[in-house]
Amino acid sequence: MNADEELLEDLLAGEHRALARVISKIENRSSGYRDLVSELYAHTGDADVIGVTGSPGAGKSTLVDKLAETYRDRGETVGVIAIDPSSPFTGGAVLGDRIRMASTVGDMDVFVRSMSARGTLGGLSTATADAVKAMDAFGKDKIIIETVGAGQNEIDIVRTADTVAVLVPPGSGDEIQTLKAGILEIADVFVVNKADRDGADRTVQELRDMIQLDEGGGMAGGGGHHSQEVIDAHDDWDPEDDVDDADADAETWTTPIVETVATRGEGVDDLLEAFADHRQYLVDSGEHAEQVRGRYAEEIRTLLREDVHAMLEDRLAAAGGVDDLAEAVRQGETDPYSIADDVLAPVETCLEDLEIDDG
Repeated sequence: MNADEELLEDLLAGEHRALARVISKIENRSSGYRDLVSELYAHTGDADVIGVTGSPGAGKSTLVDKLAETYRDRGETVGVIAIDPSSPFTGGAVLGDRIRMASTVGDMDVFVRSMSARGTLGGLSTATADAVKAMDAFGKDKIIIETVGAGQNEIDIVRTADTVAVLVPPGSGDEIQTLKAGILEIADVFVVNKADRDGADRTVQELRDMIQLDEGGGMAGGGGHHSQEVIDAHDDWDPEDDVDDADADAETWTTPIVETVATRGEGVDDLLEAFADHRQYLVDSGEHAEQVRGRYAEEIRTLLREDVHAMLEDRLAAAGGVDDLAEAVRQGETDPYSIADDVLAPVETCLEDLEIDDG
């Protein structure tokens, strides 16, 4: 048995040190990490994955801490992935979220891991999705992902989380309008945190009005944000293959609004109930199966893009490097389109000859 096989065996046996080492290999893209992740897939699928996002200052870290604490009180194990701001030059994650999550420090059944955003849109990278698999295979019952910031790019969290909670702090209608441009559409549950502050009632009412206006759309009354994305990703998928008539008749999901005061733990039980209700909806409606298919399809596309890109970079290097080719264009000896055609020609020839083995 080699070192990576031993590492995998230790992870599956419930050793937190092995889990930490596996996630480090994943994040650093160390030698052998792909084989490790490949082996994880057979052991995944049992954890509930919850995404927590929202504008800076909404109290995400405090709420995540309380969620983890409450799940532990209920006897469930928790993994937390805090996507931290990082330097684009070093890729190093700061440890602020580890420090802020004070009430679960020392409880190894709450495993907290900070990971750098690495410049990826929305703060979620392929490495983060793989880290979720490691925690799932390890046996964590609940996995919570806290993302950086807010905005249209936060849609990335959907690919990893089963349920997405969007935190909206009490404030003016401008806050709602700003968020509405993107992040609100990915919410399965709205959380008005710091609900003891002025403006909370108005924020709740504005969210409620927005949800009602959106009846029949993707956010409320339309099955949540996931279904349309998955349908878009799988135009050729026939859901009748896997969903029976009873599932097809399941009622649609209307995004609930939960008020919390995370610093005092108020509303946390209500929020966990909303998460559980959404999970049940996903299962009953058959949408969870669609989610998983969509997630795997996106992973396949991402890996193919990354691998093909790396292969082409190697081929360009063998041809003298991009700089030499660019100089040839500058000298008028060729043009970018001809270079691209020349580089891709052997790849296209191989693809034409390739018979894809789907077995």
